[in-house]
Amino acid sequence: MMISILTGDIINSRAAKAPKDYLKILRKTLSLLGKENERWEIFRGDSFQLEIEDAETAFWKSLYIKAALKSIKGLDVRIAIGVGEKSYRAKSISESSGSAFIRSGEMFELLKKEKTNLLIHCGNKQLNREINVSFKLALIAMDNWTQNSAEVVKLSIEYPDFNQQELGEKIGIKQNTVSERQKRAFLEELKEFDLIFREKIKKL
Repeated sequence: MMISILTGDIINSRAAKAPKDYLKILRKTLSLLGKENERWEIFRGDSFQLEIEDAETAFWKSLYIKAALKSIKGLDVRIAIGVGEKSYRAKSISESSGSAFIRSGEMFELLKKEKTNLLIHCGNKQLNREINVSFKLALIAMDNWTQNSAEVVKLSIEYPDFNQQELGEKIGIKQNTVSERQKRAFLEELKEFDLIFREKIKKL
């Protein structure tokens, strides 16, 4: 079965005044995406690994993690996506193995070298190139989210059926402010890219 493995670390974690605050957010975010130890683990204090069974949702879940962390001042995240097989399932994700794990690890090592915050390895050289170029373009928007924009993106993902008025009521802002923040975050364009990403991964 094709899965995705996300390996990531928090950028500027050492500059954070209260590590427990970002760890609380990270744990809460990952808990919404899977069961601790079985599907995700946090290690070295600021790094994590997450298994996603529906591989085609890897970009959207990466975007969600990024939005959650960028809603904290000064923080960001680097994420490496590996798409492939899970050949050995252990009780904890750190003891499991397969091509998805290997590919995610390889991309994680490249993140700093390439000076980028999102990379994928899906076992198809041409597709890797296409998606990684698209990631670079998407990151022009995502890396520049403000705290406010990131918060609205996070809420928009958590409550996909809410309209702008309802989202605004969750955080005490007006509907037009929600609209402006979504536009500044390029949320609609990112949704369009996500649909293309899903189609490409499903064809693997």
